[in-house]
Amino acid sequence: MSENEEKRADDLFHALSDRTRRDILRRVLAGEHSVSTLAQGYDMSFAAVQKHVAVLERAGLVSKRRSGREALASGEVEAIRSVAVLLEELEAVWRGRIERIDDLLAAPAPAPVDGAGRRGDT
Repeated sequence: MSENEEKRADDLFHALSDRTRRDILRRVLAGEHSVSTLAQGYDMSFAAVQKHVAVLERAGLVSKRRSGREALASGEVEAIRSVAVLLEELEAVWRGRIERIDDLLAAPAPAPVDGAGRRGDT
């Protein structure tokens, strides 16, 4: 991965690391919401919810637009797809490691080596 891709992955996973942000993301993926409406659903200040939305926005998971005095937040489906691609890449790495471990476990064990460094099968 390039440095920019690594930074993007860091931003995505940081944004998704918080339960409140994941919940906000679910809500805005279902439909556009004003930030003030989002804030009503949490036991925290409006400013705290704004900060959560800002983290999601920096990660590209949420976009905001103004409508009069309201800030409206929407989920970005393409960003969610990029998270899925990153996770698939990580899964492929781990599946490869598991396959190599399975291959090692399935291979016959080498003959023991005696004190002189000779294999018992020679």
